[in-house]
Amino acid sequence: MNESDVQVDDLTELFEAEADCTRCPLYKSGTQVVPGEGKPDSVLMFVGEQPGDQEDRAGRPFVGPAGHVLDKALKQAGIERSTTFVTNAVKHFKHEQRGKRRLHKRPNVNEIERCNWWLTRELALVRPRCVVALGATAVRSLTGRSRSISSLRGKQHHLADGTPFYATVHPSYLLRLRGDEEKAAAFRQFVADIKQARADG
Repeated sequence: MNESDVQVDDLTELFEAEADCTRCPLYKSGTQVVPGEGKPDSVLMFVGEQPGDQEDRAGRPFVGPAGHVLDKALKQAGIERSTTFVTNAVKHFKHEQRGKRRLHKRPNVNEIERCNWWLTRELALVRPRCVVALGATAVRSLTGRSRSISSLRGKQHHLADGTPFYATVHPSYLLRLRGDEEKAAAFRQFVADIKQARADG
């Protein structure tokens, strides 16, 4: 699919076009495309890495374990998920098969860049007042360069079009932490990052 072949005026048309995307090989292995979801004129847009196993099966973003963490954090930050727009930098699930399990594989730079075309159009249609990058892949897609979360966290930055954005960890990172105290502290910081984006957005 060439960019010139796609003319979209709203999110519904965009999602229909995404379903036919063959811009990178990931469309061959995913069950289906997983478009963004949420309010068309949301103040806050959250951008993750890619769909997981449950998202790939459901066709919706952040409905698996990481999504439950995000929902809990949004609730503690006083934000209704239905008032936000949630999406991913890469729209298909990249994985490797291990027996009956499908294990997540991180998207490479080419896959991120090829899928950025869709994310850019989501941004143009939603026009959020603030974007929250969840993890390094989202930062790479939004800014065009690899930067560490630690170097960006806690400060307001701007996308090329001037939209403010913040960077924080992906909620799946919190699931990988083992110690209860460490996990609780990291979750509190995650909630604080979301609150800061809401306040400054």
